[in-house]
Amino acid sequence: MASSFDKYQKRKLISSYVSVVISIALVLFLLGSLGLLVINSKKVADHFKEQVVMTIYLNDTAKEVEVNQLKKSLAMADYTKDAVYVSKEEAAEFMKAETGEDFMDFVGYNPLKNSIDVHLKADFVTTEQLTEITESLSNKAFIEEIRYDNDLVELMNDNVKKITFWVLIISGLFTLIAVLLINSSIRLAVYSKRFIIKTMQMVGATKRFIRRPFVWKSVQLGIIGALIALAGMAVVLYYLDLTFPELELLKNTTLIIGLFVGIFLLGILITWISTFIATQRFLNLKTDQLYY
Repeated sequence: MASSFDKYQKRKLISSYVSVVISIALVLFLLGSLGLLVINSKKVADHFKEQVVMTIYLNDTAKEVEVNQLKKSLAMADYTKDAVYVSKEEAAEFMKAETGEDFMDFVGYNPLKNSIDVHLKADFVTTEQLTEITESLSNKAFIEEIRYDNDLVELMNDNVKKITFWVLIISGLFTLIAVLLINSSIRLAVYSKRFIIKTMQMVGATKRFIRRPFVWKSVQLGIIGALIALAGMAVVLYYLDLTFPELELLKNTTLIIGLFVGIFLLGILITWISTFIATQRFLNLKTDQLYY
C-alpha cells in the first residue's frame, strides 16, 4: 500500500515538474520570438523600403557620354543601393511579356524612354530625402523626368513608426505576462509542498536551509525550460533564414547571441525569484493558515 502511495506521489511530483517546465519553455519561447522580431524589425522595414524604385527617364537626345557619367555618379552616390539602366527596347519587351501583346503593332513606334531604375538605401527612403535627390538630378538637361511613388513612401514610413511603437508595447506586455505565468507555475509547485516546508521549520530547520532545495530545483527546471525555448527559437530562426534569405537574419550574430543568453538568464532569474518569494510566504504562515 505504501509503495503504491509512493509511486502515486512520485508521478504527481513528476507531473508538476513537467507542467512547470512546459510553462517556462512556452512563455520564454514566445518572449524570445518577440525579441527576434524586435531585433529584426528594422532589417525587415529596411528591406521593404529598398524595394521602392526611383525611375529616371532620359531624353532621346541624351548622349552616351552623359548617360555613362550619370550611371557612374549614381553608382558612387551615398543614397544608391543599386542602379540599373533600362533601354527603351528592354522596356518594350518587358511590357510585351507582362501584357501578352505587342503595343508597338498598334502605335507603330516605341514611345517608351530609356531610363535608370534606382533602388535607394533604406535611410534615404523619406519624402524629404527623395525630394532633395530629385532636385539635385533635375538640373541635368538630358533628364526628362524623375518618378517615384511618394504616397507609398509616406505610407510605409508612417506604418514603420506605428509598428515599432506597438512592438515595443507588446514586448513590455509579454515580459510582464511571462513573469506572472512563470511565477504562478512556481507558486503552485511550492504550494503542493507547503506542509513539508512547515514540518521542516517545526523541527528546527532554518529558512535558508529549507529554501535552498526548492530554489535549486526551480532553477534546474528554469534551465531545462530555457533550453527547450532556445531550441525552438533556433529552429524558427533557421527556417525563417531559409525562407527569406534576402533579410540575412543570421547576419546580426552579436544581437542574436545576446538575446539567447538573455532568455536563458531570464529563465533562471524568474524561477529563482519566484521560488524565493513563494517559499518565504509559506515559511511566514502560521500552521492553521496552510489549509486556506
